[in-house]
Amino acid sequence: MQLAGIMATPRPLSRFWGWGKNIVCVGRNYGDHTREIESMLFLKLSTAYTPEGSPILMPAYSCNLHHELELGMVMGKHGLAAMDYVSSYALCLDITARDVQDECKKKGLPWTLAKSFMASCPVSVFVPKEKIPDPPNLRLWLKEGETSFMTFSIPYIINYVSKIMTLEEGDIILTRTTKGVEPVKENDEIQAGIHGVVSMRLKVERPEY
Repeated sequence: MQLAGIMATPRPLSRFWGWGKNIVCVGRNYGDHTREIESMLFLKLSTAYTPEGSPILMPAYSCNLHHELELGMVMGKHGLAAMDYVSSYALCLDITARDVQDECKKKGLPWTLAKSFMASCPVSVFVPKEKIPDPPNLRLWLKEGETSFMTFSIPYIINYVSKIMTLEEGDIILTRTTKGVEPVKENDEIQAGIHGVVSMRLKVERPEY
């Protein structure tokens, strides 16, 4: 079979959630109670993505889910400066099985079951970089929050993460919630957005299995 000259199909960043490898999450990034980023990073599996229009699925082993609204930075190609990595943004929800996480904390276990279950990272449509010229001054709503309250700036987070792991095109970094961690129940409809930029709506379901 002649393979020479065949080119791979381009992967559109507008569907980063379909092929991006890594979801890097900052554990704490708002408020005066935290000044150290070390040990505050964790990963979600790429299978945690669920785009707008798909449901948030409640895992069978949890009865206490919480949502946290976050700004996500979608990585593009490498550059000389931290912000050169950012190709676009997305609004994200970090869904956590809080009861499972509490048990993991007590036992000193990883948070994988609490953080990386299927559909635990809902994402909005991607937002081109040029539409957010001033990311430190955004108003996120589900419950009001402002990115100006970040402890660690976006360039600082990118620089720190890139020293630990290779950031690849399509990866996303979640900058942690501003405030307003709330419980999630079956049949809830969650609406959230970035003022003047993007909004999303998702329904919470318990899968039949």
